[in-house]
Amino acid sequence: MLIPFNFSKTAKKALDYAVHFVGQDKDLKIILGYVSESHDIDILKEAFKAVEEEYAKILKNKIEWIAIKGELTQSLVKIQEDEQVDLIIMGTFGAFDNEDSSPTNTSKLVLEIDCAVLVVPFVTNKTEIKNIGLVLGKEEIEDKSVLDTLLKVARRFNAKVYVITIENSEGIYGYSSTEEKNENSLEYYLEDFYSEHVFIENPDVVKGVLEYASSKELDMIAILPNNHAKKSEPSKGALTEMFTLHSQIPVLAID
Repeated sequence: MLIPFNFSKTAKKALDYAVHFVGQDKDLKIILGYVSESHDIDILKEAFKAVEEEYAKILKNKIEWIAIKGELTQSLVKIQEDEQVDLIIMGTFGAFDNEDSSPTNTSKLVLEIDCAVLVVPFVTNKTEIKNIGLVLGKEEIEDKSVLDTLLKVARRFNAKVYVITIENSEGIYGYSSTEEKNENSLEYYLEDFYSEHVFIENPDVVKGVLEYASSKELDMIAILPNNHAKKSEPSKGALTEMFTLHSQIPVLAID
């Protein structure tokens, strides 16, 4: 796992969440990625040493860190590729993100990186993962293997997955051949962790999902960004950005 880490409150929040996620699993490793235009390596060594010591008794594997110079997103992409990172966990202040960077940095990373990104809002108090909401539209899930990532998370925490479709336009939902294919894929890939598929009327997709997440006390929202879609027109990530800006619970963008 890779965590963009600049010693800020949001980065620390992401690290705390990741440590809980990893626990004593010897097969999982946390890498902290420090990105800046310039840095003093000796000062960084001391700072990261303190971080390593803080979590040494909790984790099975020692926390590693990498310092790299350059633009944030491009640098994180390079680390992800070089280290074969499977998951990036990134902290954010959401719509109030004015401490670390532009609030669009998180959504920009989600759209450019070729791996799953888990966005952890600073305001969240979620640590356990028991109920996950997967946001799904009427489009076909092109790459069914992305559901395997969600299955791994659900299996790890024995969590239930609730699939959420927002009815924000005219039409009949849940009965098309495409939606039937999606349903079959959900049942196959998510196994017994798939709980139910709910359809909610709301003109605002984000608002509809967040209201449901609150009423159902979900611990995580999962989305499938289609910015790399091949059959349909790739999106520009507006929905992804809205969720990362406004959700008060972690958002898992699966690519």
